[in-house]
Amino acid sequence: MKIINIVPGFGGSFYCGNCLRDSSYVRSLVEAGHDAVTLPIYLPLTLNGEKQSDTPVFYGAINIYLKQKFPFLRKMPTCLENFFNSGFLLKYAARKADSTRAHGLEEMTISMLKGHEGYQKEELKHLINFLKNQEKPDIVHLSNALLMGLAKKIKEELGIPVVCSLQDEDVWIDAMDDSYQEKLWNLFSEKAKDVDAFIAVSQFYGDVMKKRMNISDDKLNVIHVGIDPEVFEMSALAFDPPVIGFMSRMNGENGFEVLIDAYIKLKLRSEFNNVRLRLSGGMTGDDKQFIQKQINKLKNNNFLKDVEFVEEYKEKYLNAFFQPLTLLSVPVLKGEAFGLYQIESLACGVPLVQPALGAFPEIIEATQGGVTYTPNNATALANKLAEVLSNPDQLIAMSKAGRASIEDHFSSRKLIKKMMNVYERLITINNE
Repeated sequence: MKIINIVPGFGGSFYCGNCLRDSSYVRSLVEAGHDAVTLPIYLPLTLNGEKQSDTPVFYGAINIYLKQKFPFLRKMPTCLENFFNSGFLLKYAARKADSTRAHGLEEMTISMLKGHEGYQKEELKHLINFLKNQEKPDIVHLSNALLMGLAKKIKEELGIPVVCSLQDEDVWIDAMDDSYQEKLWNLFSEKAKDVDAFIAVSQFYGDVMKKRMNISDDKLNVIHVGIDPEVFEMSALAFDPPVIGFMSRMNGENGFEVLIDAYIKLKLRSEFNNVRLRLSGGMTGDDKQFIQKQINKLKNNNFLKDVEFVEEYKEKYLNAFFQPLTLLSVPVLKGEAFGLYQIESLACGVPLVQPALGAFPEIIEATQGGVTYTPNNATALANKLAEVLSNPDQLIAMSKAGRASIEDHFSSRKLIKKMMNVYERLITINNE
């Protein structure tokens, strides 16, 4: 079986759990003996400047932006298209903050969802020709529902099933101008008819998107994200001094300020004045001023000396990041559909302290590797951190349970078998 996984490249300037999940998934498929290829669109698939895929980039970010904004460029010559799609220009685009900001991209999102009826129909033709003549897949897996505009033509031209993952699309859509909300969700519901099966990364998120996209029960599957436990080493939890970790893009939406404020409140308690903070996940240009504001808070309280910023967040450096920790907390303001960093942390035996939002309670209940708190503010987080850090036996128990759950339930090998069952069922139905 030949599987093509179409994923949006993101430039790699920050830790993107969904992007890392996509590249790791295809690698796991290959390691399990399957014929699988990652095909990036918009931007190269890179992490910390390291290229993750050798396949060409389709729907180059600069080309589709220009064609959306300037109608006279929609029939630009091939040589000009190739120029705008060149590696050095796409790398430049990847560094721009606008490439990760939803607001202002409403019309382009609509155009992409319209597929062959949108302004990027020439890019779709190039993609179809590549799939037809070079890769010849048996099934195509779209990384997220924002790519559903590709499904109809892929199914018609190649005669194969199309699967689509569901992972945090609502965050992107809900960040757009209010006047577009209803139109976008209606378009999502319409395009969902072109997809053969949806894979939600958590039961929580499956329920959310089932309602918002009118997905029928027979199309919806819940398969958690998996990792290879053997890649991660069990750590000995740090207690002298305790170390709190954060692994995600360092911005407001991911709760970075909530954690900084909670840490300051915790450090002001005499019994926790030795607690340290270890931070990683990168940033975009949009985040620099915000991060500096948090640094200034730490300086003003004379706590910056106890805070470490770790620049490397590539997969091969994750063990080194997690090993010195006592616990991990990523207090995303509205929760997430999954949160890859959770199972990476648990694979190293590092427990979680997460807000009771999104899929966080589901993952913590499934793993017994952490605790939740509510509401998601600095005071509640500081209190929960104090409670957990005061109970080393509980931390050790959560550490062992978390690691065991990754091996038993969140192993990529086991979850790939579930995914392959979905693929095989769809291919059989398609061939009848």
